[in-house]
Order: sequence, then structure tokens, then C-alpha cells
Amino acid sequence: VQLQASGGGLVQAGGTLRLSCAASGTIFSITAMAWYRQTPGKQRELVARIFSSGRTNYADFVKDRFTISRDNAKNTVYLKMNSLKPEDTAVYYCNVLSDINYWGKGTQVTVSS
Repeated sequence: VQLQASGGGLVQAGGTLRLSCAASGTIFSITAMAWYRQTPGKQRELVARIFSSGRTNYADFVKDRFTISRDNAKNTVYLKMNSLKPEDTAVYYCNVLSDINYWGKGTQVTVSS
């Protein structure tokens, strides 16, 4: 199983980015797909998660700014990030929770002030 993330980059504060992560290979019974982020010296933290039921949850620091969605047929998860702030700068990782916890390699998001 491979998770291929894309969509990161450099954006000015207040801008928008959309991350995508496509899972390829055989995955049995996906429970949830999620985005995490990590900055140097800090632990990886949950940004947003979407369950197979469609239920979502978000970290407080991204509520009302970020939206997670998924295409079940394509095993792809998206993260629409609006009103980006410099403190959103991080490497963003996609995650698939199934019988195994799968991680992508990460994509850099940099928000300039």
C-alpha cells in the first residue's frame, strides 16, 4: 500500500491550498482517513479525520478554516485549507487507518507572513 500526497507548497497568509492523498494497493476495510502535521521538534498532531461513515473531526486550531473530504471510490482524501496562517507551516502527512495504520511521506506546506 502506498499513500501519495500532493498539493503542498508556499502560500501567503490568508491564502488557500488543497492537499490530496491517494491510496493505492489493496486496503481492507478503511476505518478512517486523516491528515496530521508536524513541525521540527514537535510531535505529529492530528489536523482532521474523516470516518467511513462520513463523520469528521477537526483539531480546534483548524476548525472553520480547513475541510476534509474523501472519495471512497478512489481511496483519496482531500484537505482544503483556507485562511492559512504562518503557524500552519508544517509537513502534512496523510494517514489511513485500516487493519494497519498507513502513513504517507508528507508534503511541505509553508505559509509566509
